[in-house]
Amino acid sequence: MLVGLGNPGSQYENNRHNIGFMAVDEIVRRHRFSAWRKKFDGLICDTVIDDAKIYALKPQTFMNLSGNAVQAMAAFYKIRPENIIVFYDELDLAPGKLRVKQGGGANGHNGLKSIDAHLGKNYWRVRMGIGRPEDKERVTGYVLGNFAKGDALWLDKLLPVIAEEFPLLLQKKDGMFMTNIARAMQPEKPKPKPASTPEKPPQEKTEEGQNG
Repeated sequence: MLVGLGNPGSQYENNRHNIGFMAVDEIVRRHRFSAWRKKFDGLICDTVIDDAKIYALKPQTFMNLSGNAVQAMAAFYKIRPENIIVFYDELDLAPGKLRVKQGGGANGHNGLKSIDAHLGKNYWRVRMGIGRPEDKERVTGYVLGNFAKGDALWLDKLLPVIAEEFPLLLQKKDGMFMTNIARAMQPEKPKPKPASTPEKPPQEKTEEGQNG
């Protein structure tokens, strides 16, 4: 079961805080999940990958109540926390960076705090870096602000790669997943210019039959 964290509503869809929704949307498109439907105070859909039924959830309760929807869905489908993968924004990672781990703290993230309260901490977390503003007083406005136009340079590259490599997470190959993401996000090296070959001087033509 994968969970994207974010706030519902069109006014929030491009917020940095909604990158979890964005990642899950990209995975759902890439792997041809069913249409979204309303259930468990959220939007859910499903597909089959490698003969396993995979569910996706986007809680629609606002961030600080996300655990309500996650707990309800996990209980209904009897999904254990260690089989839940949560995608969310991380202030303490640079934009475009990504880390995966099982368990850990919420680091002030209200969505994680809510899930921890309902399920404990044994689920998997995919932390997607959005960077942190220098002024602490700007944090709330920053996470609830839209991505800047310049962010498309890394965001439009990161989301498709996450979707492409997602099956590795289902296989618990988190190390390989992170390595492949990091490799894909490296800036392209400029191609070396081909070495120019000096032109050969034109050869003098000799008349036929002329003795040297």
